[in-house]
Amino acid sequence: MIRITCYEPITRFDLARTLLGKGRYWTTAYLVDGLLVDSGCAHSANELRQALEDSPLSCIANTHTHEDHIGANGVLQRLRGGLEVRAHPLALPVLADPRGAQPLHPYRKLFWGWPTPSQATPIGDGETIETDHFIFQALYTPGHSPDHLCLYEAEQGWLFSGDLFVGGHDRALRAGQDIWQTIASLKRMAELPIQRLFPGSARVREQPAQELREKIAYYEERGEQVLALHRQGLEVDEIARRAFGGPMWVELVTLGHFSRRRLVEAYLGEDADKTGNVCNCG
Repeated sequence: MIRITCYEPITRFDLARTLLGKGRYWTTAYLVDGLLVDSGCAHSANELRQALEDSPLSCIANTHTHEDHIGANGVLQRLRGGLEVRAHPLALPVLADPRGAQPLHPYRKLFWGWPTPSQATPIGDGETIETDHFIFQALYTPGHSPDHLCLYEAEQGWLFSGDLFVGGHDRALRAGQDIWQTIASLKRMAELPIQRLFPGSARVREQPAQELREKIAYYEERGEQVLALHRQGLEVDEIARRAFGGPMWVELVTLGHFSRRRLVEAYLGEDADKTGNVCNCG
């Protein structure tokens, strides 16, 4: 399933697998001046390919290598005669061999599917991608994944945030995410004069500065609560209940891969509060 929205000169593609007549677990790609930011999931790759048939395409930039953001890379690269793909250096092995380098849990195969391989050129922190009319700077923003990048167009004040920022107050986290790195990356983005934020899913933000600050504050407040409960000697599951409420259906669907417990464990990954103060959390 595909939905197309125009934010002139940016075209937004919301993409999802159709199950029982509805799109499930949407992800988003953006086309601007020949640059495609992410490419959705494998299940929607042909729909995206068809939508782009009459559009000039010079490059794909992947914000990270989770399967719902790289799904059409291989298809488009093959059909567009070796189309250039840019990604963080850590992303290249996954792009080259998605099945071997990034095994998928059952829910991820169901909703997003296996991407086909693609060959990419690395882009480092601060390097740029130039199109005919814009210059996009890659900013290394780990946390959601180790290879995560945001793309910033300073003249326009655009930020393509991938999955670093998608809004909301998270009550769960998927395995492999680093919550403290996420907070640090959000703080880095909050220092930029952003006018419009284009996330990897959810709505476009027209007042990104305020929402970034609110997201950072939420994460830090919850972190303080988790660490305080841990110092009291509470077990992880009880901390999860007190800090993030009761069970969530996503925990069942993902067999615990995405859960409140994962979020608590991410906060407790090191016995320090990331401000330099040692916590006696043992």
